[in-house]
Amino acid sequence: MTRIYKISGRKAWNDALQSGVFTGAPVDIADGYIHFSAAHQVHETATKHFRGQPDLILATIDSSLLGDALRWEASRGGELFPHLYGPLPMRAVIETADLPLGPDDAPVVPELA
Repeated sequence: MTRIYKISGRKAWNDALQSGVFTGAPVDIADGYIHFSAAHQVHETATKHFRGQPDLILATIDSSLLGDALRWEASRGGELFPHLYGPLPMRAVIETADLPLGPDDAPVVPELA
């Protein structure tokens, strides 16, 4: 099992829990796919895209449950990032964790496997 990670606002995530699927944040919808990160990419993603945003969660996803809709594509600096072309079924979520803001206003990312 390969784990991938999604940072989301708590309200959007709670809405997804109610519906059973996460259809993406506004940036995901605009880009046509849901953005994820590998474990080694989460800290940079959090700092670059979520600085100053309170009430965030980090979801751990079992990527083996996403099928062919998940593609690893070049992004920042040519590095491969996981992108999901379709909704995220909540059954693929392994766990979630709060992402509080640190003293530098960046989300504090927990240790990831």
